[in-house]
Amino acid sequence: MQVATPQILLFYKYVRVEDTTAFSAWIKESALKHGLVGRILIAEEGLNGTVEGTTEDTEAFAEELLEDSRFSDMSIKKSKGTGDAFPKLSVKVREEIVGTRFPKSVDPTKRTGKHLPSEELKKWYKEGKDFVIVDMRNDYEYQSGHFKGSVNPGLENSRDLPDALPKLEALKDKTVLTVCTGGVRCEKMSAFLLENGFDDVYQLEDGMHGYMEKYPGEDFLGSLYTFDQRKVMDFGGDREVIGRCYFCNMAAEKYVNCANNFCHLHFIVCEGCSGNRSVFCSKDC
Repeated sequence: MQVATPQILLFYKYVRVEDTTAFSAWIKESALKHGLVGRILIAEEGLNGTVEGTTEDTEAFAEELLEDSRFSDMSIKKSKGTGDAFPKLSVKVREEIVGTRFPKSVDPTKRTGKHLPSEELKKWYKEGKDFVIVDMRNDYEYQSGHFKGSVNPGLENSRDLPDALPKLEALKDKTVLTVCTGGVRCEKMSAFLLENGFDDVYQLEDGMHGYMEKYPGEDFLGSLYTFDQRKVMDFGGDREVIGRCYFCNMAAEKYVNCANNFCHLHFIVCEGCSGNRSVFCSKDC
C-alpha cells in the first residue's frame, strides 16, 4: 500500500477582502474537506497561511484557492512535511495578516519594496554588488540561520521596527534588500522603510524559502526557522550549523521555551545542556 506523503504549503497575498467572515468560513470548509491542519490568518488587507496535509490534499486545496480571482496569481511555496507539523487547523480573522500596527499609510498594495527574484540576488552575490541585506524576522529566528553579510536589527516582533530605525539610519542611501521567511513580512517592512526616507529598497521575492529551494546550501548560513513543530528546516546542500547553545555556546539548532510559563523565552540549546528534562533560561526562572 502506498503511503501518503505529507506536504506543507506557505502562502500569502495582500489584496482587499471585503467580507472576511464569509471568506474565512469558505477557506476553513475547504481546508477541513481536504483534512489540512495549520494556521490561516485573514484580514481586510489579505491572506496569510501555512497548512499541512498529504501532497494530494494540499494540491487540491491550492487549486481551489487559486480559482478565486483575487488569489489566482498568488505564489504558493511547497516543502516536505512531517505529518505532525501542526496540532490542528486554526482559521482566524484579524486586523492585519502580520501584526505590525504600522500607520494605514504603510500600504503594500500602493507602495512597497521592489520584488527581487532569487536569480537576481544570486547574481548580486556573484558580481559583488554593493547592497545590504536587512533581516526582518525576529531575533531568535536569525540565530539558527541567515543570509551571509545580513544585518540583524534585533527585533522581538514585527512591531519593533520603528524602534529599530536608528540602528538602520546609516543605510538610508544604500541599496537595501529586506528578507524574511516567505515574503509576507517584507511587504510591509520594506514599505515602512520607504515611508521613512530609505531611497532604494527591495524585498526578496518568495523570501528565504524561495531562495533556499533554488540554491540549497548557498549564501544562506545555517537552517531556516519555521513556526511549526519542525522548528528548523533546510533544503540540503553543503551547510554548517551556526546556531549556538544559549548555555555553553556549542553548535546547536534545537529550540526550546523556558519552562517557566511567566518567562517562556525561546532559545537554542544543545542536547548536552537539555537532555530530556525541562530547561529554564536562568536560575531566577
